[in-house]
Amino acid sequence: MIPGSLFLAALSELLYAALDAIGVNTRTVARRTETFLRRETIMTVCGNLMGLDCTVYHFGSQSEGTTTPGLQSDIDTLYSNDDFNIMYRLSDWKQGKLNLLMVRDETTSAQHYLLQWYRSDVPEPETDLLDPGDMERDSQGRVLLNNRFVIDMFAEKFGNNHLRRGPSNSHHEDFDYVHAFVCDKLPPEIESWFNKLTPRYWPSSEVIAVARQCPCFLVPDGYHKSPNKHLEWRITPNLIERKLMFSLNMVQRKCLVVLKMIKKEKLVKSIGHEGCKITTFHFKTALFFTLEKTPSNVWIKSRLLECISRTFQTIHEFLFQGRCPHYIVDGVDLFDGKICRECRISLEKVIRDMIQDNMRVLFHLQFDDLGRRLVQLPRELRVGADVNAHICGKLAKGNVRKLL
Repeated sequence: MIPGSLFLAALSELLYAALDAIGVNTRTVARRTETFLRRETIMTVCGNLMGLDCTVYHFGSQSEGTTTPGLQSDIDTLYSNDDFNIMYRLSDWKQGKLNLLMVRDETTSAQHYLLQWYRSDVPEPETDLLDPGDMERDSQGRVLLNNRFVIDMFAEKFGNNHLRRGPSNSHHEDFDYVHAFVCDKLPPEIESWFNKLTPRYWPSSEVIAVARQCPCFLVPDGYHKSPNKHLEWRITPNLIERKLMFSLNMVQRKCLVVLKMIKKEKLVKSIGHEGCKITTFHFKTALFFTLEKTPSNVWIKSRLLECISRTFQTIHEFLFQGRCPHYIVDGVDLFDGKICRECRISLEKVIRDMIQDNMRVLFHLQFDDLGRRLVQLPRELRVGADVNAHICGKLAKGNVRKLL
């Protein structure tokens, strides 16, 4: 009989090679990243030549190299409007710029800010509604920038093809465009993450130092339960997250790709509930937390299956607890407004069953024929597969019980 550890190692290496073959390999990932970073530069220069004061960024699967042809990931593009000077403090005011002060009060939701207009000639609040379409006076008399003008801008541009998903707008399922403002100075909820970050295994001090130099963005997306959601702007550390993603090794990237396949092909279809909007970002967040608490010697190709299972256990724990914390921004629940209670309970059961079944779901994945590729496991290792999978399934079951 083949020992369970040997079977899992063989299956892990076969899975690693199969993912290599469909484009999740060092060369392709580097080429993807290089391509999209170059696109950023080209699009920024072209915009500047046309008189637009903006910087273009690509985020998400395409630029991170965590996708495959079968996943058909969309292209996420963020336009940072550099005409505006975002101030966290009044001392950040700049003459001749369109100045907006980040403000909060008792009505403002976590991770969100209001943007108050300030004059460009003197550091004083604007008192006139110079553009009623973009500006709105609140109950305190402050002149604020609403976020609806972004929706209106894209709606006019895309016409009947206009699609809206959170802060993003599009004219096609393959593209997402986000209009944002850059915050050169990190607000407290981002700065505090760096100050209290004491990871056991990840990220490294070098990665943290590089990430700390990144600005963050304000995107037009109010809290879904807020009565003032049309006035709220959500803070988002996209560039910091991208630095974290760029630091991953190939096993860690492959782990995320497999989780995306399972999410897209099995989880969403198995639940099929209107209140179930589990996203790639939920799994990316679970991977970050798993990386923090997992020794680096686990992230090797002969233990790829274990890495996938560990990350799956993290998302299971979030579902069981009913809360998915943001990895960087404190006090934010990523399930809020995305996954209803009924859906969360159903997802928790489905994922628990997959873990206890020793991730046999991998053999049924149709994306890029991954499941068929895994059937090529050598016959001498397949002989004991059923028994060993049963044994390892019991071990995984024990791990799930620990979480409960």
